[in-house]
Amino acid sequence: MKARFLCFAIVALALAVGSAQAQTFNRLYTFNGDPDGANPVAGITIDRGGNLYGTTSAGGSAGFGSVYRLAPSGKSWSFSLLYGFQGFTEFSQDGGSPYSPVTIGPDGALYGTTRIGGNGGNGGGCREEHGCGTVYRLQPQLGGAWRETVLYQFGYYDGENPLYGDVVFDSSGSLYGATRNGGANSQGAVFRLTPWDGGWSESVIHSFSGADGSAPLGGPTIDSAGNLYGTTSLGGAEGYGVVYRLQPSAANWATTVLHDFQGGDGVTPASALVLDSSGNIYGLTQAGGLSGEGNAFELTTGADGLWSLTTLYGFKGAGSQGSYRTLATDGAGNWYGTTASEGAYHMGSVFRLTLTNGAWNCKTVHDFTGGSDGANPYGVLSFDVNGNIYGTAEYGGKYGNGVVFQIIP
Repeated sequence: MKARFLCFAIVALALAVGSAQAQTFNRLYTFNGDPDGANPVAGITIDRGGNLYGTTSAGGSAGFGSVYRLAPSGKSWSFSLLYGFQGFTEFSQDGGSPYSPVTIGPDGALYGTTRIGGNGGNGGGCREEHGCGTVYRLQPQLGGAWRETVLYQFGYYDGENPLYGDVVFDSSGSLYGATRNGGANSQGAVFRLTPWDGGWSESVIHSFSGADGSAPLGGPTIDSAGNLYGTTSLGGAEGYGVVYRLQPSAANWATTVLHDFQGGDGVTPASALVLDSSGNIYGLTQAGGLSGEGNAFELTTGADGLWSLTTLYGFKGAGSQGSYRTLATDGAGNWYGTTASEGAYHMGSVFRLTLTNGAWNCKTVHDFTGGSDGANPYGVLSFDVNGNIYGTAEYGGKYGNGVVFQIIP
């Protein structure tokens, strides 16, 4: 094996074969590019019926990406193209190039963001010539078709270019997300969309200033009290990014920097965060840490109310570098994630972190080859009720446009 290897390999398979641990890798779908889409940067969202939903950042009927569904059908999966984004043209302003997964809303519709598109009219000044991005909703219609509605079109001062984070809902039906650029200080923003008078009203609840963070790549996570938690990839005292909390109040939102990354404890946190039932926070950094190659971390609060960071695992050999996504848990205390360009073939991997005798150990569940099994998995992993793992690889597959995969433990 090469020295630059993220974790000890359990499985390094290209097709659906088993291992000594009875883990199986299945390729569920290979993207053609047109009209189904290409380059699924986001991961998978699973509904209660076991259907898989996702987005592609390119391809589709107009080349601006798509939203799709994979439904279980016996021992196979049935693919449905739900929507093809049209980008910004004189005829359409519906958005394009979605990097984020979809969120299933309280009404059963699909909600998400696009990186570009929209008319950019809410302040103008977009860095992208195709618009500042949008928030959209997809609703099923009678007869099986899906209707797309643009809920909001960003315009720089109210946010620009929402990237990898999905949107989240609070108990009142408002949704929240983050944009990498724009806002009052051009450092990115956290926004809220509230249902109002048959439409949606947008407000920026926080514009990052640099000192409290800059350029959030992932979206916020919400707790039961309505507090928002997230990361910024830059900014803070050393410029290495922060973990922040936004607390609602009657007048505004109170902003607290829970952790300021210093380099040795991580650099460039790009993922969303995960909260456990005790209020502890888990996340990933792309770089920094003990080996300079990123780490998995935990934030806990003490009796004094101060937060402290513990490094669960320091990746070795460009470990999580290029991985923008959130850690995922199997419910048994193990954490899973992806790397975009490492592993035995330098095409990315799926890894597992397991606590054994007080120490966290990292093992590779699958090494992508760049062939039919895919390459460069950026997306978040999801688990079904049986503990099976689902995700996407941005590239690879027969046509080089990416795949949807399943790993059976």
